[in-house]
Amino acid sequence: MTDNISSPSSRLMQSRPISSEGDISTMEFIAPESFKSPRGFVQGGLIGGFMDEVMGSAVMAASGGKLLTLNLDMNMSYIKPVPVGKLIGKGRVLKLGRSVAFIEGELFDEDGNLLVKSTSTAMLTEIPQGASNG
Repeated sequence: MTDNISSPSSRLMQSRPISSEGDISTMEFIAPESFKSPRGFVQGGLIGGFMDEVMGSAVMAASGGKLLTLNLDMNMSYIKPVPVGKLIGKGRVLKLGRSVAFIEGELFDEDGNLLVKSTSTAMLTEIPQGASNG
């Protein structure tokens, strides 16, 4: 399994890789209380971070740990409100080209209920020097 690049944002989301097989990546996240909106659920923009993380992880897995993504666009469909606490994300690469990837992601609650679906077109980049795994 290819580890994710450690970053302040991934630590904030308490992301943890669960599995990577080919072009599919599964991750666990912990949405903290500080992510709550006034309605009591995770704020919509912050959900984008979870989706970006899991879709980028799928590209990293599919490229053998050699490539990261820069989103050119990202679309999300909010199917159910996202609660604080443990979440599971699944990302998959639909097409990995030489310079662009087409990727999709899903976010689930602890009970396996689908909460969010996303797609992205992303530019492929090399891992920056100084970035560390883990």
